[in-house]
Amino acid sequence: MTRPQLVVRARRMITPEGERAGAVGIADGVIVAVEPELDGPAFVDLADDEVLLPGLVDTHVHVNDPGRTEWEGFASATRAAAAGGVTTIVDMPLNSVPPTTDVAALDLKRATAFGRTHVDVGFWGGAVPGNLAELPALHEAGVFGFKCFLLHSGVDEFGHLSTGELAPAMAVLARIGALLIVHAEDPDLIERAPDPHGRAYRDFLASRPEEAEHRAIATLVDLARRTGARVHVLHLSSAGALPMIAAARRDGVAITAETCPHYLTLTAEEIADGATQFKCCPPIRDAANQDVLWQGLADGVIDCVVSDHSPCTADLKCSDTGDFGAAWGGIAGLQLGLPAVWTAARRRGVPLTEVVRWMARAPSELAGLAGKGAIEVGRDADLCVFAPDGEFTVDAAELFHRNAVSAYHGRRLTGVVRRTWLRGREVTGAAPHGKLLER
Repeated sequence: MTRPQLVVRARRMITPEGERAGAVGIADGVIVAVEPELDGPAFVDLADDEVLLPGLVDTHVHVNDPGRTEWEGFASATRAAAAGGVTTIVDMPLNSVPPTTDVAALDLKRATAFGRTHVDVGFWGGAVPGNLAELPALHEAGVFGFKCFLLHSGVDEFGHLSTGELAPAMAVLARIGALLIVHAEDPDLIERAPDPHGRAYRDFLASRPEEAEHRAIATLVDLARRTGARVHVLHLSSAGALPMIAAARRDGVAITAETCPHYLTLTAEEIADGATQFKCCPPIRDAANQDVLWQGLADGVIDCVVSDHSPCTADLKCSDTGDFGAAWGGIAGLQLGLPAVWTAARRRGVPLTEVVRWMARAPSELAGLAGKGAIEVGRDADLCVFAPDGEFTVDAAELFHRNAVSAYHGRRLTGVVRRTWLRGREVTGAAPHGKLLER
């Protein structure tokens, strides 16, 4: 065994085998030992009320840099991630300008991020109309997979794929062994739904019906079956799609799914008219739907929980008018995912080991990040010190997100992230030491 340079000792830590007491030995940024006791030249001892977790992995983050850095940016996003116990993020290809739809755009994004990240960062590519020939080159350049929309993405520079365009894209990705991640809402059903407008949340909810998710996922299942492509359903909000996903898996279709903290912790019943900070697409649905999403996680039909951090400037939320039709659809939750989910999980009797599996191990497996997501020998020494009984009230102005807009503002949450290490070095915000990752 390599001699540790640092030993972290905890009365409670979460490993792939479950919760235990023990010590983690770190050398050259890697976990070299996980034992009941370890010797070393330097020690960190966790307090009795703290639990040692693996650094979380968030595979659904919109950093918006370059091009819309007033919305977020690599420095602020990764500082917020670290403050929330997240040590690895994978950046979405849209809302930045240019979007990551060819190798030149990927190179620009990497140049923009270089030296500015407080956590490790990987990148998704984009599958859009007209870039079919770019997909193999982006794959070779190290993106972790490809995102597409089945309806308007919200920004004109990132087009959506029609069904006729989706099938050949999936065939190419199947051939090169790349993952397709999909914003799955059916455009025809959305087009026929009532237009979103005004202050009433129920009207906005009616504009994004559950059936739009169901039909889009049915299309994905059919095409995945025909092409052999691996597909992943992003930000699942409608629990009604779970039986279809489960059945497809039993049939051998390579389909996975994620949901987000806001769908697990917030409900339509509590969203006041005009409260546009809660607008996201697909929308936050009712409490009965939320209960079934939690069951979907317990049953393993939903694989992971990631933030879909989609921030914007305060004015784009139209808080002055409260118009859900005009407001930007997205929730900034990168820093708060762990305490938000843990607050709801402990109320439901869900153990912390499960939360860690959904928010660390499973996202790392989705993206193929073999060195991340677990306290285990050979993995990166990415660690989070978490006080599961600590409480705090969210103040949006105190978060590290660039803009002080939060659906969690004023909410009392349980669980406090006290320290975060990236590859054995504590993240303090003083000097970024994150790496840019390739598949």
